[in-house]
Amino acid sequence: MERAELVQELKTLRKGRGLQGKVEERVGPFLRSACSVSEDDGLMAIRAKVAGRLSELAAHLPEDLRLAALAAFAIAAEAHQPLYQDRVRWAARRVDRDPRTVRRRVDEAIDLLAELATGSSRVSAAAPESSWHTTLLAVAMVLDQPQPSVLEQRRVVADQDGLSSLDLAVSLPSGREDLEVTVLYGGTLVDRGMEATDRWGYGIEMPRPLARGESCEVAILFRPATLRPCMVSVPRHPCDQFDLRVRFGADRPREVWALDGAFQRDVSDSGYRGRRHEVDEAGELHLTFHHLTPGMAYGARWTTGRPEENSR
Repeated sequence: MERAELVQELKTLRKGRGLQGKVEERVGPFLRSACSVSEDDGLMAIRAKVAGRLSELAAHLPEDLRLAALAAFAIAAEAHQPLYQDRVRWAARRVDRDPRTVRRRVDEAIDLLAELATGSSRVSAAAPESSWHTTLLAVAMVLDQPQPSVLEQRRVVADQDGLSSLDLAVSLPSGREDLEVTVLYGGTLVDRGMEATDRWGYGIEMPRPLARGESCEVAILFRPATLRPCMVSVPRHPCDQFDLRVRFGADRPREVWALDGAFQRDVSDSGYRGRRHEVDEAGELHLTFHHLTPGMAYGARWTTGRPEENSR
């Protein structure tokens, strides 16, 4: 694969509606190869493969370049404007820079994405294809009991033979010692330690290795000692559907905002609103998201008037 040709194809893809346009006509042979697009793939499959692969590669870029790239190709949910210049202006507002600066960052990001895809980058090795993906992630958060709890149920499919474990993580408002974790079914918990000051990495060892195309289901119960006023998923691997339920009970929040493909920093940014959503008469919130982009945040944030928060 030639890097120069791939750069040109990426520059062509960013025009017009980006990935929201007629991608089957504008995804060239080098980009198809980089994203494992086959001749039999239709519009939806091409869009999903290209968006997924570019998102994986963009995860290796600095945050400003990553934002510029996801906006340029209309991968970010809030950057689905019909014109490239509109998406550039959107990104410029987000990073508080002028559009000319963002255009330069898009060009820089495209160069780095092409290097990553062709395996010639000095910044980082190209992201490997995911070894598994989630077909359904269902999270139920209960806040009207003496101790809050979060039930996570996940159905995953192996994308390669011999899948024996799942790599996962959870963000914590305090230390790992304040989180009680119980695997209800599906495997054995592996503590991988703190990956960052507020992120604990863990794994699930499967009862047996899975062959490519096999599926399994895992359920984990989390009982945190402290909470943040949000519940979001930031998938590391492709996820087809995320179903979120939050039970507030009588202690309803003042405002609830749905976050659909937000950047991670927006989760805790009070200036970022998202889409306003109502809580029903039972004091419950129900949201569903489809075709989640790895590295982006999906879920809800609410205003309670209290400092406690929760984030996943």
